[in-house]
Amino acid sequence: MEFDDIHASPNLIFRYLTNSGNLSEWFADSVNSTDNEHFEFTWDGTTEYATLVDAGADEFVKYVWDYDKDTPYYLEFRLVIDELTGDRSLMITDFAEKSDLEDTKLLWESQINDLKHILGC
Repeated sequence: MEFDDIHASPNLIFRYLTNSGNLSEWFADSVNSTDNEHFEFTWDGTTEYATLVDAGADEFVKYVWDYDKDTPYYLEFRLVIDELTGDRSLMITDFAEKSDLEDTKLLWESQINDLKHILGC
């Protein structure tokens, strides 16, 4: 999924994609990390664990969900900046069952709207 019109500095956007306190403001009810590598995400009382496995400063971050080591499920945020216009887009790679695709899209739209609001976009 791609979300356009992210009008904030890449450094600020990246902090909201990697910092547990900032992630708690828009992504999950609660996010905790003691080492900035292993994360605990809580939604509606359900906790999921993920490991930050790759990141490029102000460009992308990739989390692998710890619940099933045998599947390649991950969550990736990638900031794309148009070289000509400077416009910023956030590309999200997430995995969902085919039957859940529409609900997942709606959820991401809501979450990204929350992020834009926090960033002042």
